[in-house]
Amino acid sequence: MNYYFTNAMRLEGDLMSRGKEVKELREKMGMNRREFSDYYGIPYRTVQDWEAEKRELPEYLLRLMKYRAEVEYMIKGNES
Repeated sequence: MNYYFTNAMRLEGDLMSRGKEVKELREKMGMNRREFSDYYGIPYRTVQDWEAEKRELPEYLLRLMKYRAEVEYMIKGNES
């Protein structure tokens, strides 16, 4: 995996929901839901609800989650 996000910011009106984007982000990071929720300090049930689209994820929070993962990936790449 050379870069976490090919589409860091999706255009408004894109077909992919935020819940699917969370799942995609989690899978690209190679984490299960428990690891993902612990990594971000978000309750496990909330992550489940986002992915099942039972709860709406604020757009700003999704951007921040992607940004944090991207920055940490770049830092780890520079340390190698």
